[in-house]
Amino acid sequence: MNLFEKIFNYQLISRLDEYGTLPITAHERSWLKAMLAHPSAGAAFAPETRTKLQSLLEPVETVAFTESLGEKAKSKERHVYHPLLRLLRRILAKNQGIRMTYRTKNGRVNTGHKGLPYKLEYSMVKKEWYLLWYHFRYQAYMSTRLQSIVSVSEEPVDPGEAAEIRERIEATLEARKETAVIEVVRSYNRELSRILYAFSCFEKEVEYLDQTNTYRIRLTFLADDSEYILSKLRFLGKRVRVMEGERLKQRMYESAVKALSRYGIESVDPLF
Repeated sequence: MNLFEKIFNYQLISRLDEYGTLPITAHERSWLKAMLAHPSAGAAFAPETRTKLQSLLEPVETVAFTESLGEKAKSKERHVYHPLLRLLRRILAKNQGIRMTYRTKNGRVNTGHKGLPYKLEYSMVKKEWYLLWYHFRYQAYMSTRLQSIVSVSEEPVDPGEAAEIRERIEATLEARKETAVIEVVRSYNRELSRILYAFSCFEKEVEYLDQTNTYRIRLTFLADDSEYILSKLRFLGKRVRVMEGERLKQRMYESAVKALSRYGIESVDPLF
């Protein structure tokens, strides 16, 4: 097996995921041990979790940092981890409500609002975490950036009411789902694992058409994620084509027309 097969083999990763197994390399273990020694690790892990990881990694050699290792200046970026993630995950696991103080887009601070958390979601486009929750006072489904939350605490909620609200939220999300069929161009079949990795954060089904020796990927996603999918399609370029999904096809066509117009090519036969 290729040394990097673990990273790119979709079938292997899927089978391991079914059994809840996550393979890690020696380099990953060394890096984790070094990161557990960082001061910010105290906020990222519960004390018992951090202690257990450190004991498991005790025989592992630590990554050796030198003074020559540095980082070039760059624009400010948002970190994947957020201090509220651990607290909110525990509240979600206990199926409890929340009392939250948060900032709106115009800077106003809403204090002590009660609600029911539904899901934590990471936006691949905006590179930040969102809390999806139901607002009791407004009786509305909300999406709030974790960066905008000033404070949050656990609040008891009736189990029957919580179950009813979750059913309504799931029905709303189901109505917002879209599907698209992406076909892998036959000459790029060997890159299937790489192409699937590009859509790894979405629900998908893979079908092999024996007559044409082609793979088709049926994606299911929320309408809000369509721009992110478009960015991945542009990145994959001639390796794939959209077979179903009129909005994606139209947007890809518009992108192609704009790109050609930059080089003075204006006469493009419309596809729709």
